[in-house]
Amino acid sequence: MKKLWKQLLCAGLCLCTLCACGGGGAKPAESGKPRIVATIFPLYDWTRQILGSHAADVDLTLLVGSGADMHSYQPTAEDIVRVSEADLFIYVGGESDEWVEGALKEAVNKDMRVLNLMEMLGGAVREETLLPGMEAEPEEETAYDEHIWLSLKNAFTCCQAIGETLEAMGIVTRRESDLDEYGAKLLELDARYLQAAQSAPLKTVLFADRFPFRYLTDDYGLDAYAAFQGCSAETEASFETVAFLAAKLGELNLPAVLTIESGDGKLAETVVRASDRPGTPILRMDSMQSATAGEIASGAGYLSIMEGNLEVLRQALSAAQAPEE
Repeated sequence: MKKLWKQLLCAGLCLCTLCACGGGGAKPAESGKPRIVATIFPLYDWTRQILGSHAADVDLTLLVGSGADMHSYQPTAEDIVRVSEADLFIYVGGESDEWVEGALKEAVNKDMRVLNLMEMLGGAVREETLLPGMEAEPEEETAYDEHIWLSLKNAFTCCQAIGETLEAMGIVTRRESDLDEYGAKLLELDARYLQAAQSAPLKTVLFADRFPFRYLTDDYGLDAYAAFQGCSAETEASFETVAFLAAKLGELNLPAVLTIESGDGKLAETVVRASDRPGTPILRMDSMQSATAGEIASGAGYLSIMEGNLEVLRQALSAAQAPEE
């Protein structure tokens, strides 16, 4: 996971603020439009939703697209050029963005504004937690969970920062943007998550996979068990981890085992087979760590994906059926 000192080093460049390094508004690209680059899909979608009808007035680029996983992403030379020439660069600021520091040092646009969302969130950023039964990974320093977008509360705060930056750049005014309308939708969905969690008969979820949903479960007072930490590169769990998760599945009488979109589900199948609940369904939650062009073209959005995750969460917290004989 991300080492905090590397984030602070980026901050020391005076690039990761809401203010420009130089004066004036955004410089146009050859198309005559301001250039905005967002690393991952949630940031990209937040920006286009806030821009609303003015999205066509900017050159907005999703950097980590085509289904690439943000954890294994390595920027191409073309990607570095895009970042270097951007008028606004928006990124998470976690371990997966360690390459950003070098790219910013080579920036062609010295008036670039850069928004490091983990730095902006400050105390809302949480340390990685090793849950009981989880595969341990050695860490030399404190690790911080970079999956900040999976908290609707964080999403609201990040969108406010993005909207204020777009206004400061003269790209859109508050009156012209859809920031207030989109922010209201985020808060409304957050309230629905809270109601679902509070009214659910169960308060625990089990991921036989990586666990990027720590912010979400913390927001709503839920407990969790998982095989790996959110950014783990491991793909195979030990016998002890499988046995622990299988035992918890039966002990807590959970109605489902969860996986994430990038997993193949094999570990979840193994956990279910090893449990005393062999018919337990396996459900998938989407952590938005990768997005394909097809998904975006078909209308996928941050809100719609989080709506889908809410429905899965409701199932995972419902009363379990009797195990199959």
